[in-house]
Amino acid sequence: MSIKRIGVLTSGGDGPGMNAAIRAVVRYAWHMKLEVMGIYRGYAGLINGEIALLDRRSVSNIINRGGTILKTARSEEFKTVKGQKRAVELLKTHGIDGLVVIGGDGTYHGGRVLSQKWNIPCIGLPGTIDNDINGTDSTIGYDTAINTAIDAIDKIRDTATSMERIFVVEVMGRASGSIALQVALGSGAEDVIIPERKYDIAGMCHDIVEGNLRGKVSWIIVVAEGKAKAGDIAKQITDLTSLETRVAVLGHVQRGGNPTVRDRNLGARLGQKAVELLLEGKSGKAVGVISDKINVVDFEEAIKKRKVNTNDLYNLVRILT
Repeated sequence: MSIKRIGVLTSGGDGPGMNAAIRAVVRYAWHMKLEVMGIYRGYAGLINGEIALLDRRSVSNIINRGGTILKTARSEEFKTVKGQKRAVELLKTHGIDGLVVIGGDGTYHGGRVLSQKWNIPCIGLPGTIDNDINGTDSTIGYDTAINTAIDAIDKIRDTATSMERIFVVEVMGRASGSIALQVALGSGAEDVIIPERKYDIAGMCHDIVEGNLRGKVSWIIVVAEGKAKAGDIAKQITDLTSLETRVAVLGHVQRGGNPTVRDRNLGARLGQKAVELLLEGKSGKAVGVISDKINVVDFEEAIKKRKVNTNDLYNLVRILT
């Protein structure tokens, strides 16, 4: 099938660098003589017909902005056959021959359905701060998120040292400890709790007391949000050590802000490749980067639970305490 017009959408949680990817898709597509339709609010917007033409000027001055100009949402309706049928009808009504979807595993599930069940050419770009997508070393938004978290922890460290307190800092990552591990190592945190490993609160408190007796006046523990509640961890520490413990939940601040150069350039490279794959007649593929080289895998591979060896980073965090 000849590709003359493509669509682009963002779905699920937003992340810095999505706009850079949108910009690349739009401008590279026009460079290749293709028209581009922007689909607002993800699959929900597709079902509702929130679709508009994007030209080169539509994506001016967005490369430095966080979030996504196309907005984002989750859609329960798209999970139904009725919703999918409505989405496909609207794609055909607007003359969209192929689709680029930017998001995490939920977005990829939607792209797989469109490509396999409804024969809509679809390419996925990994837009999620959690870095939990297979087939890429880094996802769009991940680098910015960990730098944002490290900046916040650096500031918390100043207060922790000045007031001689323990801080439990909760970062994002319900199913993946990637953010927590990276920020723990990069910020010099004393301990980290992640979904991939069991944690020993008694052992942790023993280390805190021993450190306190040696004159160590502050302690930072990074917690991935899905493993344990930061408030519960802080209470247990206070109960077991009698040392004052505070909680800082970074929350959605990690999703926002100007994307780093790494995330901007990643979005640009992957956006270009997505358009190229559609022009080559490819579908059902997810694009990433492995060892700084573009990597393409099937959606099925991309959405498998990612196996991450956390031992080396975790042990290094503990050794450098």
